[in-house]
Amino acid sequence: MGLLLDGLYLTAGLALAPRVLYRVAFQGRYRGGLRQRLGLIEPPGHTGTCIWLHAVSLGEVNASRTIVEALKYACPACRIVISSTTDTGYMRARALFAKEHHVTYMPLDISFCIRQAFDRIRPSLCLLMELEVWPHMAAEAYKRSIPIVVINGRISDRSYRRYLAARPFLRGTFSRLTLALVQTDQYAQRFISLGCSPEKVAVTGLLKFDTAQLDQQVEGARELACQLGLDGARVWVAGGTGDGEEAQVLEAYRYLKEDTRLAGLRLVIVPRKPERFDAVADLISAKGLPLARYSLIKQGKTCPAPGAVILGDTIGDLRRFYSLAAVIFVGRSLVPMGGSDMIEAAAFGRPTIFGPHIENFRQPAQLLLAADGAIQVKDARGLADAVARCLLDEHLAKSIGQRARQTIRDQQGATNRTIAHIIPLLTRKGH
Repeated sequence: MGLLLDGLYLTAGLALAPRVLYRVAFQGRYRGGLRQRLGLIEPPGHTGTCIWLHAVSLGEVNASRTIVEALKYACPACRIVISSTTDTGYMRARALFAKEHHVTYMPLDISFCIRQAFDRIRPSLCLLMELEVWPHMAAEAYKRSIPIVVINGRISDRSYRRYLAARPFLRGTFSRLTLALVQTDQYAQRFISLGCSPEKVAVTGLLKFDTAQLDQQVEGARELACQLGLDGARVWVAGGTGDGEEAQVLEAYRYLKEDTRLAGLRLVIVPRKPERFDAVADLISAKGLPLARYSLIKQGKTCPAPGAVILGDTIGDLRRFYSLAAVIFVGRSLVPMGGSDMIEAAAFGRPTIFGPHIENFRQPAQLLLAADGAIQVKDARGLADAVARCLLDEHLAKSIGQRARQTIRDQQGATNRTIAHIIPLLTRKGH
């Protein structure tokens, strides 16, 4: 089965090679960590208990913060290795964890790459954020009697349909999981249907409620406001936007600019993917709007024109932009892309708006909407109307924000529930 799977990976790799090479050449992706992706990971220091935590991308890395802190507190002598697949995830992991822990790119799920990685990392426990259940990794951990645990587990509607189609091939992989600690009852049933034993599945809640930073003071926010000339301005931030969505945001902005009561409104757009920064800049200019690219302002190469639409074309600054907002739109939700994390935005106590496509964040969206702690819209005109209501009704905006923050507080505790399941696994292994 291992050789067959490697053959399938090779076939898929050849088919995807033109796309990958294009991204390497023109988008700057996948250029880093080649040796690590092949499993040639530098051994992470001293021998002893080692926990390998894998978080595929930026969102999963951010969600792992409280888990890493809790593991370090519960097992001070443990080494922790954090791996990520994407460049943005790796860079964020470096920023968060590299001072204390070993950060690496995730090796490809090819048999010899995975064996090399296990030989070098020598983990005592593997933790997989959300749904990073790879066949060779699960098989290698199982062969070495290393517990492998999914934490903050979820399976989106789209992923579930794909996994069901491949269930005959994946049942063995899911059956090798030691535990699946998942966000909701629905996700629990999905893991069970894919091969997990019911006694190995537990609902522990959503880690992102724990990682939400309810302190509204953000380092560097004042400096950012001064750089962009936003002191005292009413600011609308559209964060984590996706392809086809910025045009709708700009359409909504045009509606709002026609309202004399909203004179001086400033718009900040922060696309989700760095490779789209130039395309979004071109779109803003094509709409006849003055443009200010934050990357150039940050380098001191230009100053923002009065009233310019600000493009947040840097990595790691979204939270600082959110802190300046009077109202926030959370992207990848007006287009069918599954949504973006609305918890981080709602934690600021600002009115938070998102579209109909929130499949990847259904639970937090439903909780916020049920508490009247967020607003859901269908299209650009609905978005404009919601932004206007929040900007023109100070009491409404404040009450939405307060209810959102209270909802987040009420849902916290997933970290402690998760750690309570993990620590006994280390104890049983004699660590």
